[in-house]
This record gives sequence, structure tokens and C-alpha cells, in this order.
Amino acid sequence: MSDVLDLSHLPTGSRIALGIDPGTAIVGYAVVVARGSELTMLACDVITTPAKMALAQRLQIIYERLSEIIATYKPHDAAMEELFFAKNARTAMTVGQARGVAMLALANGGLAVAEYTPKQVKQAVTGYGAANKDQVGEMVRILLKLPAVPRPDDAADAAAVAICHLNTAPYMKSLALQYP
Repeated sequence: MSDVLDLSHLPTGSRIALGIDPGTAIVGYAVVVARGSELTMLACDVITTPAKMALAQRLQIIYERLSEIIATYKPHDAAMEELFFAKNARTAMTVGQARGVAMLALANGGLAVAEYTPKQVKQAVTGYGAANKDQVGEMVRILLKLPAVPRPDDAADAAAVAICHLNTAPYMKSLALQYP
């Protein structure tokens, strides 16, 4: 994936957002373009790491793959789902480490990171903060005019994060201008 895409065909004013659903075993990512209110998917997939591999090497894979994605798609914005508090503290710790590595890749790529809670993402995409995975996936499919819901769920969740950001960030910027 080291080739940089020619994105010069995108109309002026287009915004490219990278959405990330962090994890250690699976990191979902999606690159979505907004042209006004029209949304288009450029990429949507997952980064997987072998379960039996040492954590440091798994984190290195995540960092390297996200760095490649950033170099390829040159997003303007990045957004990540906030850590959902897990009952298993060990799982929460490793996911937190994966989030940190993802943030480092984004920062080294020159991107600021917006963070959204799972409830905020669901609200922005479905209009209902307690929507289930199937509802979120179906709205991602509809909003991006896709033939099917992105799979696995982590990829669809990353697309939902990107959509949430593209629809939320302009509103937040306008509020900041109104209320400095």
C-alpha cells in the first residue's frame, strides 16, 4: 500500500477523513470523502495482528499500517472512537495501548485527532445513541451508497466514526467561531 493515490480529481473543498475503531487484534479503518453533504468511501478495511505475537510487535504493525494509510490517502482529518470501559482491565489496557499507537501514527502524519464516544457516533449516524451494530452498519451502507454493509463490524464502525466526524466537525467549528 505504499503508493500514494492521485486525489487531484477531488473537487475543491472536499474533506477526507480517516476514521479509526481501535483495538489490538483488529483495528478498523475507513477513509471517507465529504463533498458538501455527499459522502464517498475511498477505503474501508481492518488491520489484524496475530494473537500469539508479542504485544510490542502487534503495536508496531498497527503503527506501520496506519502510517501507510495516512501516506496513501492523505486525510485532512482523523477521528477515533474513545475507549469503551471494559470489564476486563487487561483488555482495556491493551486497547488503550493500541489507541496510543494509533494517535502517534496520526500525530506523526500531521493530523489532529477528534475523539467521539460510541454513543456520539451512533447518534450522528443513526439518530439514536443506543443503536445496535446492525443499525449502525445499515446506516453506513445507506449514507455511503454501498451495495453491502462493510465487514467485519470493526470496518463499519470505523466508517461510522469518519461519518460522525465529517458531519460534526463543521458544526463544532462554527460554534467555536460564534462563541470564542
